[in-house]
Amino acid sequence: MTGINPEFLLHAYQMGIFPMAMEDGEIGWFSPDPRGIIPLDCFHVSRSLERVIRSGRFEVRINHAFGEILDGCADREETWIDETVRESYMQLHARGNAHSVECWSHGELAGGLYGVAIGGAFFGESMFSRQTDASKVALAYLSNYLLQRGFSLLDTQWTTPHLRRFGAIDIPKAQYMEALRRAIDSDVSFV
Repeated sequence: MTGINPEFLLHAYQMGIFPMAMEDGEIGWFSPDPRGIIPLDCFHVSRSLERVIRSGRFEVRINHAFGEILDGCADREETWIDETVRESYMQLHARGNAHSVECWSHGELAGGLYGVAIGGAFFGESMFSRQTDASKVALAYLSNYLLQRGFSLLDTQWTTPHLRRFGAIDIPKAQYMEALRRAIDSDVSFV
């Protein structure tokens, strides 16, 4: 099975559109209004999460096990990551556009997240945990990493109660598209 054409997929992201596999086997295309983002300069780390980060319980790696992260994100009762979507993001990863942030514990993958980077925009796609707090540590690491690299946009697609705890907000689509344009035009890279 082949994935979505990488150039087409990257163009869709630049237009504020992302894919998800639907229950009927088709690929749906979405551009929510309002759009969920986490302002990078407002990322909130709770005291308990700060303790977990300082404890060194997790070793954080980038792009060490991208396929395993995809599989971990897809391993749930309801998933939007089918074989077409998986192959599409594997192709983007091979091209240097899709990345994973992974938490490891004693040599085992404990959780993490993945997303797509274009210019100074990072489009968070999915995250999972096999151990408590692993995906939270990965998200906190990602936020700090993006700030250090000069990124200006962390797109969460939708805002959930879980993401609101980290500072996620909804913004109108017009505001999102302007932020997206500026971010994509930034001369920064994820790695």
